[in-house]
Amino acid sequence: MRRTLKFLHSIAAIGMTGALAAHIILLAVSPEPSSLEAYAAMREGIAAITRYLLLPSLTLVLFTGLLALGMHTPFHNAGWAWVKAAMGLWIFQGTLKGIEGPAEQAAIVSARALQEEIDPQILQDLMRTEWGSLWVILALAVANVAIAIWRPRLGRKPAPAAPSRQEQR
Repeated sequence: MRRTLKFLHSIAAIGMTGALAAHIILLAVSPEPSSLEAYAAMREGIAAITRYLLLPSLTLVLFTGLLALGMHTPFHNAGWAWVKAAMGLWIFQGTLKGIEGPAEQAAIVSARALQEEIDPQILQDLMRTEWGSLWVILALAVANVAIAIWRPRLGRKPAPAAPSRQEQR
């Protein structure tokens, strides 16, 4: 069971960081909002990546991580594991508020701009806030992987062991 959780957690982390990287790349090469048809298609692509890869991967990362934390007794007292759990929750919340929400909103707004219902300049403002959220979430995700690999000693130092009878003589 432990290996299965670790495998699923790792695969989901790959999917999550890949989705974040794809989102960043699409934003970097995106057409100007003045080219509404191309821009709306790109925004729909970003929304699809968020909907079908980022959110499911993130959910699986969080679920398997918390399940492993609960099931594997050595993790209960490992400070690094609790830091990873807290960061996972921050990543989840940040992704919903700073990436998924704006991605869906930008897809809707660009479709409305294509139908000439709203000013395309609004799209530029949406993109600015997206960049910051993407880089922060990606940095937290990479830090989470680093913590899992190096497992730093976090928390209290263990109390020194009492001397044995032989040492007391």
